[in-house]
Amino acid sequence: MSQQVRLDEHVYERIKSKKRSDESFSEAVERLIGGRSLRDLRDVFDAEQVDEMRTAIDEADRVDRDEVRDVGDRFK
Repeated sequence: MSQQVRLDEHVYERIKSKKRSDESFSEAVERLIGGRSLRDLRDVFDAEQVDEMRTAIDEADRVDRDEVRDVGDRFK
């Protein structure tokens, strides 16, 4: 089923400029908006899982910073 949407001229022109010659306008919009949004995951994880992921990310960031600092120290 097709739907009509109203776009501001500048939005239309941006999509048109990104549209590939071998795709429809709908295909271009679908490609440009990408797959799933992170918002789609908001109810997938419970608070404990989110805390665990944040802790893991923070630790990975710390390790990365330490490694970058170590490499920098070797070039001093």
